[in-house]
Amino acid sequence: MKQNDTSRVWDAYAPAQIAVLVEQGGVAKVRLSAVQTATLGTLAGAFIAFGAMFYTLTVTGSDLGFGPGRLLGGVAFSLGLILVLVGGAELFTGNNLIVMAWAERKVTGRELLRNWVLVYLANFVGALGTVALFYLAGALELSGGAVAQSAARIAETKLNLDFSTAFFRGVLCNALVCLAVWLSFAARDVAGKILAIIFPISAFVALGFEHSVANMYLIPIGMLANGGGFDVAALLGNLVPVTLGNIVGGSGLVALTYWLVYLRRPGSADR
Repeated sequence: MKQNDTSRVWDAYAPAQIAVLVEQGGVAKVRLSAVQTATLGTLAGAFIAFGAMFYTLTVTGSDLGFGPGRLLGGVAFSLGLILVLVGGAELFTGNNLIVMAWAERKVTGRELLRNWVLVYLANFVGALGTVALFYLAGALELSGGAVAQSAARIAETKLNLDFSTAFFRGVLCNALVCLAVWLSFAARDVAGKILAIIFPISAFVALGFEHSVANMYLIPIGMLANGGGFDVAALLGNLVPVTLGNIVGGSGLVALTYWLVYLRRPGSADR
């Protein structure tokens, strides 16, 4: 192997190369069959729920203080996106990056919306299925019921957010999530992908931003932990603004911005 070839193994892909890889990935995603999309979407909902479980356990009884405790919880939550990107699954928030392929006319608006709707619903199924399994496993009773108290407190905090706050926290969250996905494309090996994921995800969790798919798990499990019924209206009251914010943050602040810088060609904006 030549010296230049050896050095390339350790180099990250350049941003312009990442843009092409993300665009190609978006095209591949919308070409998946409905069964493939739904199955991989269900897995992603479960994977993010695993990360949310780990986060809830990690912050329970923590004596590290506000900042360090939330940072550690964020590192734990990173498990979810690591499973999605390394294991392979379809996550609604990450799929906001398909907008790059749409802007390049490689993907139609109908294909984009089909993917988003199927993946979002499948993420919901996966998250709710994991809620049921976690509850039936009795895991809320860990540490003498302290995990249940943490889950209830997390859900209550999210449900008390007003529309505007939930929306803008959703914007900031998915900007970081899509940046984590973007950075993972720069890596040439699994270890590099994992390292690229951890810091942006830890940041959004520690800062208290809102992730729609994570909330599909965190709010229902918190409702169950609190001993109350499943309040669909309250759940949607959080998911609607957070989802809209996620779309703006991921599609607008990341996907369209990088498309404008690296992929836009004269006339490509004239749709």
